Amino acid sequence: MGLGDFFKNIFGKKTCAFCGGECGMMSRTKIKGDEYICSKCDDMCSNFIRKSRFTKPELEGHMEYMKRSDRIYKEVILPNVQKHECYPSATQRHVSEETDKEQYTRAFGRFITPLQEKRFQKLVLSRSSARHIGDDFSPLGAFVRACNNYPRMMIYLCHTPASGTWLGSTPEILLSGHGKEWHTVALAGTMPMQNEVMPTDWDKKNREEQGYVADYIRRIAKRFGNKMTEKGPYTARAGQLVHLKTDFYFLLKNTDHIGDLLQELHPTPAVCGLPKEEAFRFIPDNEGYDRSYYSGFTGWLDTEGHTDIYVNLRCMEIKPGEAILYAGGGILASSEVESEWMETGDKMNTMRSILHPDFINK
Repeated sequence: MGLGDFFKNIFGKKTCAFCGGECGMMSRTKIKGDEYICSKCDDMCSNFIRKSRFTKPELEGHMEYMKRSDRIYKEVILPNVQKHECYPSATQRHVSEETDKEQYTRAFGRFITPLQEKRFQKLVLSRSSARHIGDDFSPLGAFVRACNNYPRMMIYLCHTPASGTWLGSTPEILLSGHGKEWHTVALAGTMPMQNEVMPTDWDKKNREEQGYVADYIRRIAKRFGNKMTEKGPYTARAGQLVHLKTDFYFLLKNTDHIGDLLQELHPTPAVCGLPKEEAFRFIPDNEGYDRSYYSGFTGWLDTEGHTDIYVNLRCMEIKPGEAILYAGGGILASSEVESEWMETGDKMNTMRSILHPDFINK
């Protein structure tokens, strides 16, 4: 193959095997059988499968499954969210949420001042909220509902004597790969779905927030890797929310340094802030509560095989009689307390909506 043919093969446009449209190098993914899928058709698939391992017929079956899951959520689950928000009475919920909001507002005041003084570029403010659960609550049943409701996300149910019981549904890859080939993402910025339509009109605050995270991840990936490729930012769905996402693919220079890479990546500005070290010290002293395992990482680490590690977002700790829900959001100097409060509530709905069995049985 001549040099011209080589570059034409790499950079030339290809035809999507699904919709027949043309797709450039940055808007396509290769699938099994030397065929390609464009970014638009790619959005119909889960973010957590490797398309290169699947043939066209296999991916078509997967797309049908995703469509059915989305339809079930829209027609069965979503209409019942307000009817079965949780087990406590309306009065109990009102008192609890008022208290939570007062605490959040005070913490927001502690966060916004140093941001406006330009001591930080970004800080992530999170909160927790307790929800009563009955004696018949089944963590396994909630896990199954999460798997059915959120096929694009990594779902886990974990119990150890030290940690207790945790259930989570996270859209954010911290580090994934094997050998020398690795993948990480910058995920930040949040908007709710609009009648099952993905919004794409991102405001300045969300774009700046995602840009800070992407710049940080980019520097780390270049320091530890070679031949880095980047895709994004683009709008990615996670349940009933969308985020701005950038993928980073790179070859690890030294496979013995995975631990060093993880230590540099975590916590990313998506869950901490910038400058990182200063934010890491500031947040525990000013957030007003203990995050516990929220914003840590979870998954499978195998130095001899495939590793898949995710940031522990959209999670809850299950205790006797109650579930503690966690969520957070990026705060910039331009942030407003009401919109940030509502964003954390939207994120908590990911876990809140699986607490009641009627969400799946109706």
